Amino acid sequence: MNEQFVSEGRRITMHFELALEDGQLIDSTFDSRPGVFVFGDGTLPEGFESLIRGMQAGEQKSFLVPPEKAFGMRNPNNLQTFSRSHFDQLGATVLPDDSAPAQEGEDAVLRPGMVLSFADAAKAEVPGVVSEVRDDEVVIDFNHPLAGQTLRFRVDILHVEDDGVGSRTLN
Repeated sequence: MNEQFVSEGRRITMHFELALEDGQLIDSTFDSRPGVFVFGDGTLPEGFESLIRGMQAGEQKSFLVPPEKAFGMRNPNNLQTFSRSHFDQLGATVLPDDSAPAQEGEDAVLRPGMVLSFADAAKAEVPGVVSEVRDDEVVIDFNHPLAGQTLRFRVDILHVEDDGVGSRTLN
């Protein structure tokens, strides 16, 4: 049998587990259906792809992935401050960080940790997390939630095959 290795354009079936450095689980397929993707299609961040490149079916490995190879470092430029009036126009109630919880039937309340959807210049959806609520401003964090985190990445490569699209060449 011809052994196939994880490489560009190959269809990969694998189980994976992603956890914080302290072991707190973020995501796992080990108790469910394995993930299937074409290597190099953008499904996995490049830093994760570089770790599994060259593996073959039956191999299992665990990696400690630094932020630079995972979801990048936190960028202070990705914290943006908006006027509270911007959110008032959307019908949201903005309460300070130390306010009492909202009661049933009240308007939506912006709180730290809440994920909101924004549109970028190309009208693509961009998630932002309410980082801080001030008297006249709301700070939104557009960093990836795992930015700045060292992650544990465990993989079990189940199957490697050609993706069926044919050979890929650059002209």
